[in-house]
Amino acid sequence: MINKSDYRIIYMGTPEISAKTFAELIKSGWNFIALISQMDKEVGRKRKLEDTPTKVVAKKYNIPVYQKEKIRLDYEFVKELKPDLILTFAYGQIIPQGLLDIPKYGCLNLHGSLLPKYRGAAPIQRAIMNGDKQTGITLMEMIDKMDAGRMYAKEVVDITPEDNFSSLSIKLSNAATKIVNNNLLNYFDNKLKGEIQDESKVTIANKITTEEEHINLNLSSEQQINYIRALSDIPGGYFLLNNEKLKVYKAKLFSNETKNEIGKIILKEKHLCYQAKDGLIELLLIQPQGKNKMNAIDFYNGHKDIINFKLS
Repeated sequence: MINKSDYRIIYMGTPEISAKTFAELIKSGWNFIALISQMDKEVGRKRKLEDTPTKVVAKKYNIPVYQKEKIRLDYEFVKELKPDLILTFAYGQIIPQGLLDIPKYGCLNLHGSLLPKYRGAAPIQRAIMNGDKQTGITLMEMIDKMDAGRMYAKEVVDITPEDNFSSLSIKLSNAATKIVNNNLLNYFDNKLKGEIQDESKVTIANKITTEEEHINLNLSSEQQINYIRALSDIPGGYFLLNNEKLKVYKAKLFSNETKNEIGKIILKEKHLCYQAKDGLIELLLIQPQGKNKMNAIDFYNGHKDIINFKLS
C-alpha cells in the first residue's frame, strides 16, 4: 500500500494563500523535502526584510528553503534533491521546461480557478471583479504553456456577496488542501487520466495593474463594489480626495438615488455615501492617505467638511 510519506515532494509557492495550504499539507503527512519560494521582500517604512509566508512555514517544520531570483536560470540544484514530484501553488515565476522534466512524476499546479476559465496571474481577483458566483481550484499538469496542462481534479468554491480577495483566498486555500489530499495518491498510482482543456473556452486573468487600483467612477455601482472587493485587503482600491488617495476596503449599495453629481460625497441618514452613476454607494471601511484603516463614519465625524467634496 502506498502512503503519503513514500513520495519526495518539492513545494513551490510564495504568498499567504500558498503558505496556508503548505502548512495543512505538511500536517496531513505529505513528505516535503524542500520549499522553493520567491525572494524575501522589504516591508514597512523601515524596509525590514521579511520572510515570505511559505518560508515561515518551512522554517517551522525544518524544511530546507531555496530562493532564486530567476528560477529559469538556476534550477540545477533540484536534480540533487531527487524529487518524485513538484507541486506549485502561487509561486510567482514561469517554470522552465528543464525544471519540469526533472521529477519522476512531473509537476502539478494548484490553480485558483476552474480552468480553462481565468488562466493567468489574477484568477481570484478577476472572478470577483466580474461578479462570478463560483470559482474553484484546479489540480493540473504543468507544461511550458501558461496554465494549459491536463486537468486532474477540480474543487468548486462559492463566492458570496460578502467575499473579498482575502476571504476568498482562504476558501481557495482550504479547497487546494482538500483537492491534494483527495487526489494525489491516485495520481501517483496512475489512476487519474486527466482531461485536456477546451481551448475554445479559455479566458485570461491578467495581472492587476496599478491603474486598475484607481476605481473608475464610470463603472456601474455593482462593478465599483466588485472592484473594491477584488482589491481588498491587498492592495486596496482607491479614489482621489483632494488629490490624496482614499483607499476603500468595504462598500455597499445604499440606494438607487441618482440626483447628485457623480463622485459627490453626501451624508444620507447618518451613512457616508458617494454618488455613482446608477446609485448611492455607502463607504464602510476606508483608509485616508497616511492614516490607518477606519470606519468611514468615524472619518466623517472628524472631517465633517468633506460633505459635498468629490471623489475622482
